[in-house]
Amino acid sequence: MSDEKLNQPDDGREEGVATAASKPRLARPPLYKVLLFNDDYTPMDFVVVILVEFFHMPTEKATQIMLKIHTEGKAVCGVFSRDVAETKAQQVNDFSRENNQPLLCHVEVDQ
Repeated sequence: MSDEKLNQPDDGREEGVATAASKPRLARPPLYKVLLFNDDYTPMDFVVVILVEFFHMPTEKATQIMLKIHTEGKAVCGVFSRDVAETKAQQVNDFSRENNQPLLCHVEVDQ
């Protein structure tokens, strides 16, 4: 250690140690919307089942969302972290195919 360092007053800080003032702020991760799209073949009751089973909606709310999908062409079923949104969309798409339905579920970034 040099003589200059020995003669300096100790201010309590160590070199290379982050202080509270220099702590970086962490940004929240982006959220993703899970959308269901209308088609001319999937029965409305099937869409309600999807919303109740995969998005844990009460039947009344699921019916309202289903009607929005039917009249407006698409609707948001939920907003989640990326992994959860992608998993739900994949589960819905797989379930739809297993039941011979063309229902499409898609994920997009929430703005």
